[in-house]
Amino acid sequence: MNSRSKIAVFGMVALSFAFSGNVAAQMKEKTVMVGGAAMYPSKNIVENAVNSKDHKTLVAAVKAAGLVETLQSKGPFTVFAPTDAAFAKLPAGTVENLVKPENKAMLTKILTYHVLPGKYSSKQVWAAVKAGNGKAMMKTVEGEELTFWTKGKDLYVTDAKGNKAKVTIADVNQSNGVIHVIDTVLMP
Repeated sequence: MNSRSKIAVFGMVALSFAFSGNVAAQMKEKTVMVGGAAMYPSKNIVENAVNSKDHKTLVAAVKAAGLVETLQSKGPFTVFAPTDAAFAKLPAGTVENLVKPENKAMLTKILTYHVLPGKYSSKQVWAAVKAGNGKAMMKTVEGEELTFWTKGKDLYVTDAKGNKAKVTIADVNQSNGVIHVIDTVLMP
């Protein structure tokens, strides 16, 4: 075997070890299944969200609003992520209208209303609700507040318009924050 072939073989072996090490590391992570895909705590919000079959509309909206780079940054962020079914509850044509370039400011306002600066686990939100005698107000990146409350074992959030969203999957940890999946789109 000539030296070029030896280098090529060595390179392929090194790559396979590096790849298998990354796969092994991800396999050891405590993942949460969202939209049929494992969400890895070592990946950022965008890297995980693009794999969820239940969040295609949200991902498209984030791209249209130009928020991909922000949600890939260090953060930390707490994202209340509406599912595709949540977006489907909106009046016909709403999403198609919002993703138009001329509506980027409104889309950005709506999306940043789903984000809290900092990382808040469901346990922390529950504690805030308890400390607030049944409700907690938290300021979003957009600037307005969301109201959190509980009913039985479920955590809910109410927006400025009175819409109520249930947290259906809590504590999906990310490298730059946490995602809580919700069943309704929130409106500022």
